[in-house]
Amino acid sequence: MAFIRRKGNTFYLVHNVREGGRVKQLYLAKLGERPRITDDVVRQVSRSHPFVDVDWSELREEVNSRVELFDPRSSEVRKLVSTLRNLNLDLADLFPPLLDVSQSPQEGMEIIMQLRLLHSTVGVKLDQFDRAPYRGVLADRKFR
Repeated sequence: MAFIRRKGNTFYLVHNVREGGRVKQLYLAKLGERPRITDDVVRQVSRSHPFVDVDWSELREEVNSRVELFDPRSSEVRKLVSTLRNLNLDLADLFPPLLDVSQSPQEGMEIIMQLRLLHSTVGVKLDQFDRAPYRGVLADRKFR
């Protein structure tokens, strides 16, 4: 049965295989620092290792329960806040003339598309925070 293993800051999907009386770990997929079981991971593992028994629903549940955003002192929360701060600083330094200088219209269009996607995602998340019932310090706040 496949399972999630953390090595350093990176998560892997692994499976134990017995060879000659010894157990060897077979690395099925590298999931990165924020593990996610996507359809691409399922296809890649199913194609590369068709005889490995994988309970995808159980693995997805395990991965979903791993993120500790409920604990304000967790490394996930600290990493999220740091990433948001760095993204804000990077976006503050991005000006439209920089996209013209790049000499790559495809890269410029990709940046604009990703900015539009980020804009809509942030809007959706802020709406969710505005509608959610809060208790305590966030009870009287509006996020827009």
